[in-house]
Parts: sequence; structure tokens; C-alpha cells
Amino acid sequence: MDNRMILLIILAAGFLLLIAGAYLLAGKYRKKYKAVSLDEIEGHDFEYYCAELLKKRGFLDVTVTKGSGDYGVDVLAEKDGVTYAIQCKAYSTPVGVKAVQEAFAGKEYYDRMVGAVLTNQYFTKPAVEAAKKLKILLWDRGYLDSMIEEE
Repeated sequence: MDNRMILLIILAAGFLLLIAGAYLLAGKYRKKYKAVSLDEIEGHDFEYYCAELLKKRGFLDVTVTKGSGDYGVDVLAEKDGVTYAIQCKAYSTPVGVKAVQEAFAGKEYYDRMVGAVLTNQYFTKPAVEAAKKLKILLWDRGYLDSMIEEE
């Protein structure tokens, strides 16, 4: 065998290993999120979990924003021609006004039609009042559970 043939075989094997690794990694994350309770998923992992859930619910162009400096929005998405800016909160206590303010600011910054807060908890009364005033959707634990059940 000449050197070009050996190089071609090595490149092909490397490509197959890369594909297999990506497939196994994707499976690992799917299993991780199904096996873990919603109350055990934290921070950035919760944002990716929510993004995957939105994709399964028919949202398009679903993007998780960068961690810091995201202007109060964790996920950008579109469904039925409506653009969304979504703040994801994995909390152990009810979600307050600050999350609603962040969703509103992010909606404006990213020029989205709808702002929303998606959480594994419920919302405080002041958060509900602020959301009504600022026209921000509140997707609480019950809504999140119903999204999961539809999978």
C-alpha cells in the first residue's frame, strides 16, 4: 500500500470515530435529561433541556444564547411566525419579578414579538402582576410538565 492509501484509511477511520462519538454523546444527553428530575437540572443544562423540549413542540430556529451578557434571555425561538425570547429558571423556590424584568428586557433587545419565562417552579404574586403589565408569558411547572407529557 502506498502512503496515500494509508492516509485515506486513517482519515476514514477518524471520521467514523467522530460520527460514532457524536452519536453516543447525543444519546448520553438525552438519557441524562430523561433520567434526572426537573428539580435536579441546573443552570445552563436546564436551558438546553428547555431548548430541546421547545424543538419537540414544533419551535424552529431554537438557539440557546451565550451564558453571560445574554440580556436576560436564555433561548430564542420561533413558532408559527411568532418570535420568542425565553428566560429559563431552574429554581428551588418560586420565581420573582426579576425574571419577568429580564424576559422583558431580552425581548426588547433581541427584537422578539413575545417574551416568556419558563421554570420548574411557580411564580410569586408580584411576578404574575408584573408579567400581566409587561405582557410576558409565564410558563410554570404545570405548563412544563404538560410539555413533557406531550413528548
